[in-house]
Amino acid sequence: MATIGFIGLGNMGGPMAINLVKGGHTVKAFDLSTDAIARVVDAGGQGADTAIAAATDVDFVVSMLPAGKHVEGLYLTGDAPLFDVVRKDTLIIDSSTIDAATAQRVAAAGAERGIDFIDAPVSGGVGGAVAGTLAFMTGGSDAQFAKAKPILECMGKNIFHAGDAGAGQIAKACNNMMLAILMSGTAEVLNMGMKNGMDPAVLSEIMKQSSGNNWALQVYNPVPGVMEGVPSSNDYQGGFQVDLMFKDLGLAADLSHASASPTPMGMSAKSLYALHKANGNGGLDFSSILRMYQDS
Repeated sequence: MATIGFIGLGNMGGPMAINLVKGGHTVKAFDLSTDAIARVVDAGGQGADTAIAAATDVDFVVSMLPAGKHVEGLYLTGDAPLFDVVRKDTLIIDSSTIDAATAQRVAAAGAERGIDFIDAPVSGGVGGAVAGTLAFMTGGSDAQFAKAKPILECMGKNIFHAGDAGAGQIAKACNNMMLAILMSGTAEVLNMGMKNGMDPAVLSEIMKQSSGNNWALQVYNPVPGVMEGVPSSNDYQGGFQVDLMFKDLGLAADLSHASASPTPMGMSAKSLYALHKANGNGGLDFSSILRMYQDS
């Protein structure tokens, strides 16, 4: 079993850290929220007073932070960068969703100091984090991936080696752009069916068994009452917030521009989520995009 420093215990990070504890690892947890630390301690983990304390004398560091500037500040440019304190044999696994360029820059800076840093963003939402069924998209060398995999398997079900440093972030941006396209399109057609008198449950089942089948219809229906245990049936609470989807679509847009890759459908989805967010829905689950069609 390993000793793991975990930094960033939000809606995703907290359950991930707890699953590492359940897996038998020693987890030193840090967050700016003392309540978040307490939840990990209650599950059997150890609380750390600072990020440095969490990252000192550990085999792995896992971080789950809001944006690239936080990742770069934590490891490289802040007042107390962790690259100055971690052991040379510590593998750093950053599961934040950030831009690929920052992930590559931090990984390169770590390599110059003999420190292994990989990007391993996740898909699966809060439910997947709690259940330990996340998908990890990992960017790093073959050796780094092999070392990280047993740790990632305590938190996830599908562990992918996407390629070299930054490839995990590229895969995540592509995946979430597709997710936004699928959800906005699914909500659009379900709303059209309902406005023409169809039962959304019947229409959903027809499309699930036909060529319109997709992930949103299978496990995350946006219409309240059609499916149990999803945010739409809980007033769009929980799940993956509109604010986060809009952030991820911004990362995908930057990737599109940097590589001159045309993404007209992705940009349409980004515009739809921008409008939905502007109407005060940023804290709702992203499947609430259905309401925008209903209110039109």
